Amino acid sequence: MADKTIMHPMDTIKNNETLGFETLGLSQEFLNNLHQLGLTQMTPIQALSLPLTLKGEDLIAQASTGSGKTLAFALPLVQKLEAPRLNVQALVLCPTRELADQVTQEIRRFARAVDNIKVITLCGGVALRAQVNSLMHGAHVVVGTPGRILDHIDKGNLHLGAVQTLVLDEADRMLDMGFMDDIKKVVQHCGVNRQTLLFSATYPEGIDQLAAQFLRNPKSVKVQVQLDLGVVEQIYFQVTESDRFAATAKLLEHYQPANALAFCNTKQQCRELVTYLQALGFSAMALFGELEQRERDQVMVQFANRSCNILVATDVAARGLDVAELAAVINVDVSPDPEVHLHRIGRTGRAGAKGLALTLADMDEMGFVGRIEQLQNRESTWEELSKLSAPSSPTRPLPAPMATLQIVGGRKEKIRAGDVLGAMTGEAGFQKEQIGKINVNEFSTYVAVNADIAREAVKRLSEGRIKGKTVRVRLLGLNTIQE
Repeated sequence: MADKTIMHPMDTIKNNETLGFETLGLSQEFLNNLHQLGLTQMTPIQALSLPLTLKGEDLIAQASTGSGKTLAFALPLVQKLEAPRLNVQALVLCPTRELADQVTQEIRRFARAVDNIKVITLCGGVALRAQVNSLMHGAHVVVGTPGRILDHIDKGNLHLGAVQTLVLDEADRMLDMGFMDDIKKVVQHCGVNRQTLLFSATYPEGIDQLAAQFLRNPKSVKVQVQLDLGVVEQIYFQVTESDRFAATAKLLEHYQPANALAFCNTKQQCRELVTYLQALGFSAMALFGELEQRERDQVMVQFANRSCNILVATDVAARGLDVAELAAVINVDVSPDPEVHLHRIGRTGRAGAKGLALTLADMDEMGFVGRIEQLQNRESTWEELSKLSAPSSPTRPLPAPMATLQIVGGRKEKIRAGDVLGAMTGEAGFQKEQIGKINVNEFSTYVAVNADIAREAVKRLSEGRIKGKTVRVRLLGLNTIQE
C-alpha cells in the first residue's frame, strides 16, 4: 500500500513561498536550463512530487494533463542518467503515440543540461525498421507504447536490464485500453533496483493492483482538480434515457457553439450519437479507444483545425486532445466520477475565454450530480429543455468552416509546414488567409483550408510540386474514417 496521500488544492500550494526550483538542490546547469525554458516556479504536482522522487522514492501521483506532470517525472529521470553509458537507463510507457511524442520532446528540452543524451520514441503506426536503426545506435531514454515496446523486446532489439527509472504515464488510460498484460511483460524485463513512478489522472480499482505489483513502498500525492468557476457557465437538463440524442441535438441547435466536445460514457454511445447527428446534418465525428492510430490522428487533426464542429468522445479517448478555444462541452452522460466531470468541463473557458458546460442527466444519475455538487461546493443550475427557444424557421446546423487535405509525405520526406504554405500561396495561387493549420506528421501532412476552396486546392496541389516533387493529395471527409 502507498503511504498516506498528500492532497492540496491548487490555490493552497500557489501561496507557498517555497515553490522555486532552487529549493530542490539541483545543479546550476539544471537551474539555468529551466530558467531558459521560462520555468521558475513549480506547479502543485511538481512541488509535491519532486522532493520525493529526487530522493529516489517510488511514487503514485494523481494529476491531470496540463498540470506539469511531465517535468515531475522527467527531472528525476534525467538527473540519474549517465551520458557515457549508451544503454537504456529510463523507460516511459504511454497509452498513445501522440502522448509519447509530447513526452519525448519535453524530456529532450529538460535534458539540455546534460550533454549527449539520446531519447527515442517507439510506438505503433510507424515502421519497425527505422526504430530498429535508432536502437542500434543506442539510447539513454525510451518513450513508447506497451505493445510496440514489447515487440522490440521479443525481437531482441531492446534490452531493459539497465533501466533505473520506469515511468507509467497516464496509467489509468493504459488500463482502460487493455494494456495490463503488456505492461506486466515489459516490466519483467526492467532492472530490479529501479525507481518506479506512476502518474494517473483518475484512480480506478486497477491502479492499486498495478502499484502493488511494480512499486516498492510508494509515496502517494494528489493535486485536487480546480476549476475557475467564474468563466464556465454550467447548466443541467433533466432527460429520459431515450431522449438523450434528441436533447443533444436540441442543445446544439439552441446554443450554436462554434465547436463542441460531447462526452459519452461508452464507445457504443459515441458511435450511435455520431450517426444520429450526421443524419441531421451536423459536422460530427467520433473518438474512442479502439480507433487505429491513423484514424485517431485524422479525427483529432480535423477537430483541432475546425474541419469538424462536434467531436463525440469517451473520457479515455479524449485524453491528450488539446483544443485551445473550445466553445462548449456537452455531457451526454454524467460521469460517475466527479473529478472526471471537472476534467471534462475544464476544457472550455481557457485562457480567460468564457466557457459553456451543458449536462444531460436522468433520474438514475442524480446521485452522480450530487457528488459533483459536493466536490464543487455549489448547487447545480437547472433549466428545462422544453423552454429552450427553437429557431423561428428550420435552419441547417453550422457547417464546419474548414476542410482538411491529406498530403502523402511528412517528416520522413523532409517536408515542413513552410514548404506547404509556400506551395499553396505560390504556384497554387491561394491567399494565406485561406489556409489554416498545417500539421506535419511522420508520413503524412494535414492542411486546413477554407471549405469553399477545398476541392480546387486538391486539384492545384496535385498538379503542382512541393520541394520540387509531385505529391498525392486527397480531401478528408467526415465519413472516410467512420466504421
